[in-house]
Parts: sequence; C-alpha cells; structure tokens
Amino acid sequence: MKTLSNGASLMEIDNDRKRDDEEEEDPFLAFIEYARSVISPEEDEHPSRNEDGYTGAGWGWIASRILKTCISYSSGVTAAILLADLSQAWGEQQRAGGPKKRPQIINQMKRKNRRAKLPNTVTIDSMYEKNFLSLSSVLEAVIVDAYVQTFTCLPWEIIGAPIPLIFIFTEGKCIKLLSGYSFLPKYYELVDPPNGILKKGREIFLTGCYLRTAKEGSGTPRLLPTEYLVILLDEDQDDDAILIGAQFCSDSFSSISHDGVKNGVPYSLYARIESIGSLETQEQCGGLQRKQITLVDNDGVKLRFLLWNEQSNTIPCSVGSMLALDRPYIAFSADNAIATSDEFCLEYGTATQLYLVPFVQHEEQVCLSSTQNRIQGSKLYAAVDPTQGPRLSQVVLPCDPQGSIDFSNYPLQLFVADLHDKMTGISLYGVVADVFREKNTAGVIFLLKFEDVTGSMCAKLHFSQSWSLGRVSVGHTVYISGLACSKTKQNRFELSWFEMEAGASFINLSCLPALLNSSCLHRLSRLSDLSSRSNSMHVCRVWLDQVDHVKTRFSHAPCGQFVKEMPSGVVECSFCHCNCDGEVVVCAFYLKLTLADENTKILAWCTGQTATELLQISSDEFYELSEEEQVMYPSSLENERFIVALVNCKRQAVYGSCDSPNLEADAVSWEITRALKYE
Repeated sequence: MKTLSNGASLMEIDNDRKRDDEEEEDPFLAFIEYARSVISPEEDEHPSRNEDGYTGAGWGWIASRILKTCISYSSGVTAAILLADLSQAWGEQQRAGGPKKRPQIINQMKRKNRRAKLPNTVTIDSMYEKNFLSLSSVLEAVIVDAYVQTFTCLPWEIIGAPIPLIFIFTEGKCIKLLSGYSFLPKYYELVDPPNGILKKGREIFLTGCYLRTAKEGSGTPRLLPTEYLVILLDEDQDDDAILIGAQFCSDSFSSISHDGVKNGVPYSLYARIESIGSLETQEQCGGLQRKQITLVDNDGVKLRFLLWNEQSNTIPCSVGSMLALDRPYIAFSADNAIATSDEFCLEYGTATQLYLVPFVQHEEQVCLSSTQNRIQGSKLYAAVDPTQGPRLSQVVLPCDPQGSIDFSNYPLQLFVADLHDKMTGISLYGVVADVFREKNTAGVIFLLKFEDVTGSMCAKLHFSQSWSLGRVSVGHTVYISGLACSKTKQNRFELSWFEMEAGASFINLSCLPALLNSSCLHRLSRLSDLSSRSNSMHVCRVWLDQVDHVKTRFSHAPCGQFVKEMPSGVVECSFCHCNCDGEVVVCAFYLKLTLADENTKILAWCTGQTATELLQISSDEFYELSEEEQVMYPSSLENERFIVALVNCKRQAVYGSCDSPNLEADAVSWEITRALKYE
C-alpha cells in the first residue's frame, strides 16, 4: 500500500476525509432522509414513476412533522418518538387518501377526476373511528344507491309523503343518510327516480351535518339531514351539460331586475368563482360573520355572493370552479344594511340549491434538478449504477389556473438554486443572513435574506398584525414552509410568505427548546472545529471560563429584540420599529462570556431565556441581590458545565439593517441561542 512521507497511508487519509464528510453532514437533514426510508421503505426500492406522480412522503411534509413533534415535546425527543409519530401520521394520511376496496363506479370517478381537495375534508372511515363529525367538515361523497321509501308509522311524517333515502360512499365505507322529517322539501324532487339528479354515481358535498351515533350493541351511525348540500356536475356528461344549458344559461347577472325580484321571478345563474374573501365580522349587522365570494358570469359581469354565519363554514367552494345557483336570494343594498357599492348581491336563501362544476386540478411534470441529486445523494434517488443516473428523474405536481406549480409534496429538499417563477408550497431550510422591517409600506412586512449552500434570496414575510415568530436574528438556522416564488419587475426572483395562509410555518431551529435534549437532531462539535466547519449551527459541551459582562436591558417580548428610548420619549423596538407603549416589554440580560472546552476558548454573547439559563437566575432575582453580591455572583458560575447551541452572528448583513444588541457585540462572532446545564 502506498504511503506518504509522514507515514500515513492513502486509505487512512480517505477514511479521515469520510469522517470529516460525515461530521459536515447536517444531522437534521440526515434524520429526514433516514425517516423517509423508515416510513415508506417501498419507495426506496420502487420509486414512483407512474401517471399519478410521486406517492411517497414529501421532504417538506417530513421536515414539518418532525419540527411540530419537537415543539410538542419541548423537553426533547428521541428517534423512536419521532419515527413513531411520523409513521402514525403517514399511515393516517395514506388511509385518508389511499386506495381502498370500493365499488367499480368509485374507481372510475377517482381516475377521472383530479380536483384539488377542499379544506376540512373528512372521510366516513374517520367518522367511524372518531364517532364525531364537526359541522364545518366537508364530506366528499358518491351516491351508490338511492330510492324513495314511504314510512307510515312515523309520528312526524306527513301522511303519504315519500321520504328519500340515499346511501353515500367515500373511502371504504357506506353510510346511510336518512332524509326524514327535517329534510327540506326543496330536495325531494331531486331523489325522485328515475329522473332525479341524486342517483347512482352522483358526486355530492355534504356540510353542516350532525352525526347520530349508534347505540351500544346495535345500529349504525347516521347523518341527519342538512340544508347545505352541494351537487357536483360534469360538463363533459351529456345529462349535466343539458341541465346546465337548459336551466342556468338563460339568466345572467345583467338580467336581474328590481321588478323581477319584487314579483318573485326565480333566477338560475351560472358563474365562475373568481375569489373567496376571508371571514369578516359585520358590526353594523349586529356582529354577524360574513364571507364574500366574487362571481363572474359569461358576459364578464361580476357579482358578490355573500355567506353569513354558519353558511360561511359549511358551503364548500374553490376558486376557479363554476357555481350554479338555483333560486338564490337577491338582496338590494338600498333595502338593508349591507355596505356595498353594488345595486344588489346574492345570498344563500331557504329555497336556494347549489350545483358546482369543480375546478379540475391540472398537473405538470417537473424534472428533478441535478443540484438536488448531487447535493443530497439520497438512496431513494441515487442509481445503483452511478453511470445510469438517478432512478427517479421527474415527478408530477399540481398547478393552479395561473400556472403556478405546487411543490408541497416535492420529494427532495428544495434549494435556493432550484427556485424559479410560479412556484408555490415551497419549503426551505437554511440560515438567516439578514432580517428587518420594510418601512413605508402598507401592512406589516419584514424582509428576510435567506441563504443555503447554493445561494441566497430575499423573502417578504407578510404578517396579519405584527411580528409573531419570536426571536430571529442573523446566523439562526430556520425552516420555512408555505413560500411562493415569483419574478419581480426588475427580473429578479423573490419569495413571499403570508402568516395566515394554509401550510405556512416558520420554525427557528437555533432557538428550539427541544434541540439540545434531542441527540438524534444534532452532533456534538468541539470549539476548535467552529472556524473550519461549514455548518451554521454547532452544539458543544463547554464550561463557563469567565463571565465578562452582565447587563440588563428592556426587550420587546414578541420579537425578543431590545427597545430604545427615542428623543421624543417614546419607547421603540429596534427591530419592529413600532411604539412599545402598548406592547409587552420585559427586562432581559445581555451577557458576554468566555466558553471553554479541553482545547479552546471562545468569546460569545447571549440574551433572553438563554442568558437566564446560563446565569441560573432571573433578572428580577438578580437585582434583589445587594450590589456586592451582584458583582460577586458571576464568578461563582465559573467552571459550570453546559451544552450550548452556537451560531455565527457575524455574517455580513447586506442591507445593514440588524441592530446589534450592544455596540460591544460587534467584536463577538458567536451567539449562544440555547443553553442547558449538565452534570
């Protein structure tokens, strides 16, 4: 074997390099890959390349689930806890959306329809398991049988009136919907065979349902009648196309007149859902809650469809779908307290029936980038023979009507270098290079410069009221989901994130309480390795060599940053740039201290809860000590041992926006973000 002049063999050097590479690998990312191989091992051997696209767990889903579990177990997690939680959650998701033994008619419709899943969707399986159904739940069902039966022994029955009885199916089980004494007459004719529209094969949405649970030992659960039934139509089916043309295309928004409404003319309207507003409280209407849906008819005329109180939660619809309204209630603004510039608007009335042509979810094939395969080297995607390339080269992802592709279930980790225009559902993992509030803009917007191993990009964080993410600073490692990427007028890519959007989360791993007690998510480093390691966050076992500086300052509780008194006397947050007079301001330590291990010493600083953990005393208790005791107290902590998380806070802030907690901190490169005492 060939040796070098110092006596080391090439094999020994290669082994050292392998060990260095293993130490360089981010343990959090490594655990995500390990977890994927455990919860969906079949994907390891047979990656999905079929027409349905990738069916395994997406990278973002696994990362989000791990971090949510860490937040729930703030005292720390083990690999077993994380894997158990992941396996259970993935199993539930597979049961909710996976194939089951079901009638052939259902299989045909599942293959045909690729519509987006509505929020709050439940399955009959979950209803059986939980024995509970929320009024806001959406039951997407298919009728497998329907008939009319007359009961003569029911005291609440109108003698001779038929009671429609239908069976509906979703994901594995059938459940009987009993339409009896409280069933609205407006639906009776729809179940009248053989011409009724509610017949075998018809898809429906049910909301606002009460579940009558079965008594012990007998019976089955039943759904009690609901007013909120939405019937799905298919324009490609001749019967449905005839119904739409005959019943809904003769009227338009322009044909609605004040005289017609006063004379009781029944209108049947057909329009596309352009937008769905958020839930609003109308104080002028006695505190009623209202949701506004903007509809556009075939002539391009827009009209508002208003849903009130429970209607706003129980009538399912999605942007891009076509909505057919039979006999809507028409409200004129001059006759009520509705604040609107329109002459009239539509509402859901007692006689209204809703039909929906759902927006079909389009899909696109997305090639896996060479960057991802090169950086990650995942077993799932690396070829057995490296010369053959990756075994999975592309995946199928959904996109919206504007052509934006949803990357929520993308199998690989996305990097900055992979981002391009019209991407949504992005999850990123990396380091904060800069963060500050954007001034002179409407709304609460913060700019965050994010970087990973491939590059950096600016993200606009939109908050509903104020910053709500806790302490985030330069050098912190963060995970962000729910991002969207678009191209600016200056032809640059920009990320956007909205706090209240579904799927949006922002988790600061550097300040995560469970981090230090979760050995599966970190790897111990030596202080002497900090300058040579590329990892942005390091976990080290150290002792306090010296407490160099102890100060207390007031900080803004929502963001953890220090406040300052302006010349006008107003107290302002140096980070949020807001008046803190009505906000929570707390007293916090600012420490500079020297950490040591067997080989090295470094100077570091910290604040907030981390400083309290290191000093083992609160700021209030500290100031209850006498002046002499305050001077002597720090020296009593020397040689106390801790496990700490360290981040490099001296990364260059391009915008020069981050205020140092103290001018003296400018000479300190390392921030302690978490600390835990150990014996």
